[in-house]
Amino acid sequence: MKPGRMHFRHGSRDEPEINLIPFIDVLLVVLIFLMLSTTYSKFTEMPLRLPVADVDAQRDHPREVIVAVSADGRYSINRNVLPDRNVETVTAALGAATGGNREAVVIISADASAAHQSVITVMEAARRAGLMQITFATQSTAQAGR
Repeated sequence: MKPGRMHFRHGSRDEPEINLIPFIDVLLVVLIFLMLSTTYSKFTEMPLRLPVADVDAQRDHPREVIVAVSADGRYSINRNVLPDRNVETVTAALGAATGGNREAVVIISADASAAHQSVITVMEAARRAGLMQITFATQSTAQAGR
């Protein structure tokens, strides 16, 4: 070999292989993340037009009781329509729905045109049943325009 000259090996010119397995792994992780972070809307059996309010995020409570109040004042607790409209009937139904669990959250989903007294009746029944965590279901102003 002469000094000052460098000899380079000329390797074979194979096309580079693209390994798709890490790409598929990343896509599966993203897919699982999106599936777990998606919130699902809960619908009641009775057709309701919810009052409008702007909310940032809705919470999903593991121990919740959904009380629907229709425009004509009928009550539905966890999709079971109550036969009567008095406080005693709503209190008994709330107690049965929670199974005596005083940590349950009562979600009042009242129609926007429901009478104020109907909502107060549900709140009074929740108080009598010992349920102190009460919240109201609303829809955003964007959904109200649909």
